[in-house]
Amino acid sequence: MSEELPATEAFSQRDALERLDIADCVAEIVGVQARALEAVAAARDAIAAAARAAAEAMAKGATWHTIGAGSSGRLAALDAVELHPTFGLDPRRICIHLAGGAAAFLGAIEGAEDDGAAGARDAACVNAGDVAVGLSASGRAPYVVAALRAARARGALAIAVANDRNAPLFAEADCAVFLATGPEPIAGSTRLIAGTAQKIALNALSTAVMVALGTTYENMMVDLVVTNEKLRNRAERIVMQVVPCRRERARALLDDASGSVKTAIAMAWLETDARGAHDALARNGGRLRGLR
Repeated sequence: MSEELPATEAFSQRDALERLDIADCVAEIVGVQARALEAVAAARDAIAAAARAAAEAMAKGATWHTIGAGSSGRLAALDAVELHPTFGLDPRRICIHLAGGAAAFLGAIEGAEDDGAAGARDAACVNAGDVAVGLSASGRAPYVVAALRAARARGALAIAVANDRNAPLFAEADCAVFLATGPEPIAGSTRLIAGTAQKIALNALSTAVMVALGTTYENMMVDLVVTNEKLRNRAERIVMQVVPCRRERARALLDDASGSVKTAIAMAWLETDARGAHDALARNGGRLRGLR
């Protein structure tokens, strides 16, 4: 592995934060975050290519694996856990691999990201045709590199996201997403600009994949999972908007559809029961678009 200093470890040439008062310190940290959005914008084509390939795999029943360490791993976990409540993705098709395990989400586990053997072991559950997204700001974390290498060897689509052009992680990927965020305001603190860029890139990648699978309609979450009163109200508003109908009708449709927004809408559109709506959706690839 190269001894060259990764871009994420470089020293910033901007004003030293400790020389600034609090207001100027905040302004500096906020201001340089613009580089994160610029980096993701420059990587749009790479993100789109990864999303296209991932959507094809997910349409065939693939499991979505995220692999990361430290801040990058926590960001990947945050994105992955939202795929079920927001888009209705079966939780059994979501697998989070975080160096150090679940305990590393709330606290640092010393040496975890250096354990390449653990990364390879954790990737043993990856199957051919799955999607594996590996994130590392420097692209050098042994856990992430080894896990993505193992996932690819097992036949998964391997997607690498890193913030250094020479990241070794890219050599283990089918799709490489380089986010050129450069030096951090605090050297090496990749929870700042690099983390922001990774969060945006993950949002774009996973959301584009889920949209391609038909989980939205007119920018509404028609596959959302209703687990509380707020989401129940949201589900009713979506049905009211799309059908369209009054709240009482929306509530009745959702009750008959066992809480499924998509099924409730299909029932109203096609004037059928839940079974008929479910069958019609299945014939249409699970999409509302083009159902009528």
